[in-house]
Amino acid sequence: MLETIRRRFRALQPRADFCSLRYVEEDKEGLSVRQGRQQPLVRRHDRGAMITVLDGGGYGYAATADLSEAGLRAAFERARDWARATAGRGVFDYRRIQLPSPQGCYRGPGVAEDQAWPRAAMLDLLLSESAAAKGDDARVVDWSAGLVRQDIRQLYLTSGGGEAEQQLRALTPSLVVTAFADGRVQTRSLGGQYGGLGRQGGMELIAEAGLRGAGRRVADQALQLLYAPNCPSGAMDLLLMPEQMMLQIHESIGHPLELDRILGDERNYAGTSFVTPDMFGSYRYGSELLNVTFDPLQRNELASYGWDDDGKPAAKAWLIRDGVLERPLGGDISTARARLDGFALDGVANSRACNWNRPAIDRMANLNVEPGDKTFEQLVAGIERGVLMQTNVSWSIDDSRNKFQFGCEWGQLVEDGELKGVVRNPNYRGVSASFWRSLKAVGDASTFAVMGTPYCGKGEPNQVVRVGHASPACVFGGVDVFGGAA
Repeated sequence: MLETIRRRFRALQPRADFCSLRYVEEDKEGLSVRQGRQQPLVRRHDRGAMITVLDGGGYGYAATADLSEAGLRAAFERARDWARATAGRGVFDYRRIQLPSPQGCYRGPGVAEDQAWPRAAMLDLLLSESAAAKGDDARVVDWSAGLVRQDIRQLYLTSGGGEAEQQLRALTPSLVVTAFADGRVQTRSLGGQYGGLGRQGGMELIAEAGLRGAGRRVADQALQLLYAPNCPSGAMDLLLMPEQMMLQIHESIGHPLELDRILGDERNYAGTSFVTPDMFGSYRYGSELLNVTFDPLQRNELASYGWDDDGKPAAKAWLIRDGVLERPLGGDISTARARLDGFALDGVANSRACNWNRPAIDRMANLNVEPGDKTFEQLVAGIERGVLMQTNVSWSIDDSRNKFQFGCEWGQLVEDGELKGVVRNPNYRGVSASFWRSLKAVGDASTFAVMGTPYCGKGEPNQVVRVGHASPACVFGGVDVFGGAA
């Protein structure tokens, strides 16, 4: 199919300042078991192409599932007509930018032509772990396990001779257990309830995720939470494990740094940002211990790739270094717009679309906190009074991605440098603009974990993309911690 797409695009001989075709083919399969019963198999195969045209200073695009030469030509003509109609009427003159024409091939981990998908073995594993989670305990009232596989192939072609092919495989395992007793309900999960263990790779990810043997362990933790005391309230130290750091990074660093949001594009839907263009290069986002990178070349993370969807080569970039804000999450088009306003900002390769029928916009990809120098034992030893929190269960954040309140599945008291008992319903709140400045200790590589989510939403019409977040455990000082409903 790829060779056919190449031939048909070249046959178009598109007459425009710039034209690109982005072909996406995705094969997705979901296995799930709930309360010991296999759920219907979910299978989805989807393919199509997006044509983008820059002409006379205007920008237009059109998507089509008709991949015949006539279908592609009709899409090109619609995109060209839109580009010409918007010329001189948009917020940006697209003659000011030259989009790249990439060359090459990127294959992510786990991509192999002869790699069979062991569906029967995976279903047996899910049934086994589901049964172990339930056991014979009547207090376990809901239990489920699942595995989603995605195989993605992309081809990006440009009128300037660009040709880049990418192949990716992602696996997302899950296991969730809910327990009930004495009027209380507690839920515990493996890696979170929102696909937190998603990564790119092959069957080795099953072992890395710890799915085998997780059923009984996760159920035992849910039962333990039923009888744990409520989380205490007050200002204290907060030790966040990677499963919760993922959400903290996502909401209070990732979204605020998206440049199109900073420029106002998302204002009527997903909100704005407390970050302004003049902050880059000088604003103290966090303590000097905070170092944040954008790294789509971290191959095992969920959002790894060789080029973004506007053809920009992927590269690791520092967004925050020693606590100081350096660059935004902005692709070539957004950074060119910012320059018109007098802000010479370096961007990253983050123009991304969720599929062939959506245009590329500024998105997170792999957004990571770099490791520090403290072991887990040293992190705990440095806390006089605090709470360890792990695995997000609820979140709320304002339209400017500033004031937030997050809740976790699991909490443990830390007193006089030692881990103590489990607490339930742990929550904390803060303000992004000051929260990261309270960072007082960063874990080393031994505390580091790769997490991800397939559910990052943004854009009109909505786009849900895969995002990776890797982080060590981190300690924050003087955080407003509180318990949930008794």
